[in-house]
Amino acid sequence: MNLYHSLNLVLDYIEEHLDEKIDYKILAGMLLTNEYTMQRLFSLLTNMTLTEYIRNRRLSQASYDLTERQEKIIDVAVKYQYENATSFSRAFEKFHGIKPSELKKNTSGFKEFPKLFFEEVEPALKPFEYDIIRLPELTLYGKGIKTNKRDIQKDAPNFFKEMEKKYLSTYGPVQFGMVSYEDRFESDNYEYWVLYEKEIPDLKKYVIPTSRYLSFHIPSQSSSEIQQLSHDFYAQFVLGCKYKFRELPELEHYHDGVTDFLVPIED
Repeated sequence: MNLYHSLNLVLDYIEEHLDEKIDYKILAGMLLTNEYTMQRLFSLLTNMTLTEYIRNRRLSQASYDLTERQEKIIDVAVKYQYENATSFSRAFEKFHGIKPSELKKNTSGFKEFPKLFFEEVEPALKPFEYDIIRLPELTLYGKGIKTNKRDIQKDAPNFFKEMEKKYLSTYGPVQFGMVSYEDRFESDNYEYWVLYEKEIPDLKKYVIPTSRYLSFHIPSQSSSEIQQLSHDFYAQFVLGCKYKFRELPELEHYHDGVTDFLVPIED
């Protein structure tokens, strides 16, 4: 299956159903995957969420409906799945910079958000070596800091060093790192966690259910090598991945001077 051809079919489906409630299960089925993986792929390839893309396409079309078709504001609001005219007008003004009620006075300066299209050429992917493992339920103890996509590359190693300095002499080396998301597809707010298998009084308990994982081996605990593997995973491996991802955190398991980069997948 050519991923980009399937994604274009998804975009065609969205375009044909902008005036209806769009079922993400149908879109995921077109890619032969689950909703989580489908949304993850879309945000990775477009640098926007699927929800954001659909909203922008609807608001782009709404200006045409209001000016050229002379449709009523409330009718366009309902058509594009807004609860009421107020919420639609607020979104319209944020997108176009003008209220829909002011269109008769000013019909210039609209934003056009065009339909996406993917070139149907498969990229040349470098080989990845990995294992598939199953881990039992993990009960870990740790602490996290708030960060974001832009700052995590410096925030994570700095926080790791801070935690290691504080707890190493008493509890030994850090065993796990973890990135969690406020909302994987709607927010840029991340948390980076440092975790131990030992119970530590002033740290928070965190339970991760049993799961299968893709395990990528990194022959060091260098933050730069871990970040490079993570980047390559998202930039290349995910595009041709046949596994369905689970909505669980990815883990970095530090042991014996090496790191296992663990990505949860469905059974």
